[in-house]
Amino acid sequence: MTAVATPPLRRWAPSALADEDLDLLLLIRHFERKLLELFAEGLLSGTTHTCLGQEYIPVALRPLLEPGDFVFSNHRGHGHYLARFDDPHGLLAEIMGREGAVCHGVGGSQHILRGRYLSTGVQGESLPVAAGAALRLKRSEPGGLAVVHVGDGTWGEGAVYEALNIAALWTLPLLVVVEHNGIAQSTPTNRQMAGSIAVRAEAFGIRHVRVDATDVNDIRGELGPLIATARARPEPLVAEFRTHRLGPHSKGDDTRAPGLIAQARHHDWHGHYAAAFPDQFRTSDERQRRRVDAVVREITDRPLTTWEDSCHAPNE
Repeated sequence: MTAVATPPLRRWAPSALADEDLDLLLLIRHFERKLLELFAEGLLSGTTHTCLGQEYIPVALRPLLEPGDFVFSNHRGHGHYLARFDDPHGLLAEIMGREGAVCHGVGGSQHILRGRYLSTGVQGESLPVAAGAALRLKRSEPGGLAVVHVGDGTWGEGAVYEALNIAALWTLPLLVVVEHNGIAQSTPTNRQMAGSIAVRAEAFGIRHVRVDATDVNDIRGELGPLIATARARPEPLVAEFRTHRLGPHSKGDDTRAPGLIAQARHHDWHGHYAAAFPDQFRTSDERQRRRVDAVVREITDRPLTTWEDSCHAPNE
């Protein structure tokens, strides 16, 4: 690939965040970084897919979702889980197969079930399941919403279009959150997807909104009324976030040219918030760094889960 020149960093001024929002952003950032460190040290097995650079999406959505909503995550879902439950202990224990794991160690990094939160590493599989959950909500719990996180690479799956067709025909309360980071594992989007996501949603008569902002408050202001309409009417909505993946697809398999990686870093929310609110950022960053370090120490000292543990039902 040809290297892409990175433009000089132009600072945009993000709006002030509540401490809890900045804490959550930085909790996810440090949690994901720590996972990569643990893999490099040989302390984790299997695989993992971090959401570095995309943390602001679930954080922005958090107050727009209700406890009774269904949330369907994907292979890059640690941030979705932490924004939903603020439970780094249970998640790390699950990934490490230690006691206290949210799914008793049988789900690992990608396959989590907790109440109305589900994640899977099978691309596109969640959308038809989310459509079914949305139908159930429409019939039995009006005002409820089924939320499903997918990437741009998922739009090569036929199940996506079958689910969108049903969602449009049956006017389901379904929010499709597209985390469009421009690359599907190792294939740039422009090499594997013709047309655009907006036009594909339009083909089914489904409302589409493109979100370029990384400012958490701006995103909430833009999406809040649209999500409220999707609940009340009800109707499906596709929210396409044009975002950037800082890390590799998995642990170390990054095929992008250095210029593209630098471009992703250029757009990272992290540096902009640090520059705009240095004192608040410094305090929060240190607080979350200490929190994650303490979680790692505690979980690594726990015994491994046993076969008997894995036979129990997942936590609710």
